[in-house]
Amino acid sequence: MLPARVETSTVTWTCARCLRKQRQNIRAITIQTQSHKAINHPPPASYAPPDSTHDDRILRQIFDSPNIWRDFTQTRKDPLSHKSAGLFQNRYLTRPDGFQQFAAVTLQKCRKIVDKVLAASTIEALSDLLCRVIDLADFVRSTHPDSRMQHAASQAYGTMFEYMNVLNTTTGLNDQLKRAMAIPEIVNSWSEEEKVVAQILIKDFSKSAIDLPERDRQRFVELSNAITQVGTEFVDTMTPATEHLTIDSSKMRGMDPRVVKSLMRWGKVVLPAIGMPAMMAMRQVEDPEIRRDIYMANRTASSGTISRLEELLMRRAELAKLSGYDSFAEMALSDKMAKSPEAVNQFLGALVKDNYQRVHNELQELLEFKKADARNNNSPSQLNAWDRDYYTSRLLSTMHSKIRSPDFLSAYFSLGTVMQGLSRLFSRLYGIRLVPRETLPGETWNDDVRRLDIIDDTTGHIAVLYCDLFSRPGKSPNPAHFTIRCSREISQHEIEEAGTTSHPFAVPVEAATDGMASALNPNTGTIFQLPTIALICDFERSPSSSHRPTLLNFREVQTLFHEMGHALHSMLGRTALQNVSGTRCATDFAELPSVLMEHFAAAPEVLALYARHWETDAPLPYRVIENRLAIDRRMAGAETESQILLAMLDQAYHSPLPLSTDFDSTATYHDIFEAYASIREPRGTAWQGFFGHLYGYGATYYSYLFDRAIAGRIWKDVFQRTERGAVERETGQRFRDEVLRWGGSRDGWRCVAGVLGDERLVEGGTEAMKEVGRWGVGD
Repeated sequence: MLPARVETSTVTWTCARCLRKQRQNIRAITIQTQSHKAINHPPPASYAPPDSTHDDRILRQIFDSPNIWRDFTQTRKDPLSHKSAGLFQNRYLTRPDGFQQFAAVTLQKCRKIVDKVLAASTIEALSDLLCRVIDLADFVRSTHPDSRMQHAASQAYGTMFEYMNVLNTTTGLNDQLKRAMAIPEIVNSWSEEEKVVAQILIKDFSKSAIDLPERDRQRFVELSNAITQVGTEFVDTMTPATEHLTIDSSKMRGMDPRVVKSLMRWGKVVLPAIGMPAMMAMRQVEDPEIRRDIYMANRTASSGTISRLEELLMRRAELAKLSGYDSFAEMALSDKMAKSPEAVNQFLGALVKDNYQRVHNELQELLEFKKADARNNNSPSQLNAWDRDYYTSRLLSTMHSKIRSPDFLSAYFSLGTVMQGLSRLFSRLYGIRLVPRETLPGETWNDDVRRLDIIDDTTGHIAVLYCDLFSRPGKSPNPAHFTIRCSREISQHEIEEAGTTSHPFAVPVEAATDGMASALNPNTGTIFQLPTIALICDFERSPSSSHRPTLLNFREVQTLFHEMGHALHSMLGRTALQNVSGTRCATDFAELPSVLMEHFAAAPEVLALYARHWETDAPLPYRVIENRLAIDRRMAGAETESQILLAMLDQAYHSPLPLSTDFDSTATYHDIFEAYASIREPRGTAWQGFFGHLYGYGATYYSYLFDRAIAGRIWKDVFQRTERGAVERETGQRFRDEVLRWGGSRDGWRCVAGVLGDERLVEGGTEAMKEVGRWGVGD
């Protein structure tokens, strides 16, 4: 998704009769092109009846067996031809310099649309055209292994983003949209989806200070650019006030000797203040004074880092004030489910009350551990901040000793088995399957990438999923979901216009979609460009000598389910307009499908679909998962409290506070922790300098907690309502109909109220936020 949704509309300013005429005409064009597309893009063999097991078996094998994957990829490749089909089958992207041509062609299309809009004609696909380049380029520049492609993608991204900023300050677009919305006949001809998009655009233009005088608009642009620059610098250059600690090795007792040895320099242990070794030390070193020193260094950012953060916060506060808002939080939340900072704080306050007893019980148990471990200078009667990780680690180690090794559990979760399980789950709940599809030369960015077509039992091909799941040198370890292209209805005019221009494609439909996946919608008779998604993980391969498939630990299984939840939203949120497709919804609603999927990962009826030993095919004993979940939940209250504190800090930092002459981010940090933390944060720390999410999630960090609370309630009241609810079509269809299919075209509160059957939530507001807080996030 874009860093900020400041997109231009796909709303069509024509009457309903014209819209119907367009849909009739496009059906004729579609029929004319189908025979050609059938030759060039034959449907996979997977278009078999739903009870076919062929694809299910192949799906597992292509992820678990390198030999079968190698054979599978050869079926569509001509050994005598090395011609590239283009990345994602986009013919422009057969080489790095094709990005420039792709951007240039897209800009030409955009300018034609802008001219039509300013002439009071129509808007058709401007937002989608921009995002086609921006989303794809953003993915390539951060993921593609070829530095030339990365560079070309970055240039194309910059070109399109610069043009988008120009559009955001083009007053004529805003004026035309307002004129259209003031004419009842026009508004009445729009679909509900179009009306939602129009409202979104009005808010986006307002946030871009479009109604302000020229001088203020220029200041808005300057501030926006400054925020981007200082925010990026803040995230990229975080440093601690103390880079390293030098410690006598004798004082590192309790820490893994091998790690201690690796840190030895000139007879002393040189421990970096931040990073994994420091975290290990706080969990393992017995000496409380050493742990305290490490804690203080680990939680104190440098003055330069703090300065960049405070500049970011002040610039945001000034931007909001310029745009007519009291605070950046008020500005950022105006189009979210929360709507206001007051509502967020009500939610967090209710969550504090719900979580209080759990945290209290956890801390009492840790304190008992500490009392039993009393020694000199250990302060046995109180739990210090630098004690929590140490005694938590000791408590959990006693639980780990009572269960089998993690390797035992992983044997039941080969990567192919988990992918097979996801397909089986989706088939039962939503009537869709993950079907392997051979790729063309140049279609993917690495030979390890598997393409899966998403097949609906009733409507056929609905999405494309590229799975890049194995680790390799230079690849980011962070799991991610990228929407390369959103769902959108392709108009007759676009197809006709594509047929009159020069392009490298075989037929006009391909030219209108850049050669990427499209299909006929049997319900409307129109062509839709299909959602195209990339799923990135970093799973370690098993050694080739072991002949074992890649085995996942349970945390990795949960990660895969989580990311697939995002993909599911993109697959099933198939809207006619790109602006509200799939995950293009309110930030505090976007994590709901993915968090809910984590519940499925641990459900016994779901595990029964697939979790079998890779070698013996024996089913997984569920008690093993129960023991593992008990460990994960042992200190869940402390983790929840930590997230609440950060969400509160985020709200405080994006209030009017940064405009105060005496604003001190460190003082605010300690005020929040002193008021709400169960364990006092020692003075002298300044951890806020490491809170990188303040840039990407400014004023919306509460969203994950919010969606956890909603997902927990949906899981309990909908999917656990009956014994087999987690794998029943009725419950899946309910969630699909009330939540997934809408993307961002329906208010999130209406989605939640619909799936839960709770009319009190329909209108949202402060009381609804408070009610969600009362639900809590405990499992």
